[in-house]
Amino acid sequence: MKKGYMYILQCSNGAYYTGSTIDLDKRLAQHQAGEGANFTKKHLPVSLVYYEEFQRIDDAFYREKQVQGWSRAKKEALIKGETNLLNELSKCQNETHFRNYKRKDGVSSSLNAQRSICYINSVNYKKSNGLLIFDLETSVTCV
Repeated sequence: MKKGYMYILQCSNGAYYTGSTIDLDKRLAQHQAGEGANFTKKHLPVSLVYYEEFQRIDDAFYREKQVQGWSRAKKEALIKGETNLLNELSKCQNETHFRNYKRKDGVSSSLNAQRSICYINSVNYKKSNGLLIFDLETSVTCV
């Protein structure tokens, strides 16, 4: 099996494009000539900002799919070689994530908080077009 490359391009609009190939030089020339992916065609010129070499193209393709799912900040840490930041940048930053959730009384959720057992006292729902719609104000008691 042929060796492969996972690469990251920076497009003229500042966006990153992640791809994989068996011939990095040829693929870069294709991107620059507008023969690459539709995204890069619309944002020429592009510049190679990062690549990894693999013994097998399927490993490069797997890595491409992994990196494509990363946030911009995480890709930039990889490009800059700041691999020590990758784990921290993997953590969910959404305010509704359980690590970041703040209760209505202002108390932050904590991984070290004592666990509670919760019982559903009542469930309010209605049926609409064959679907059950649950009320967000369902009564719950935790002990």
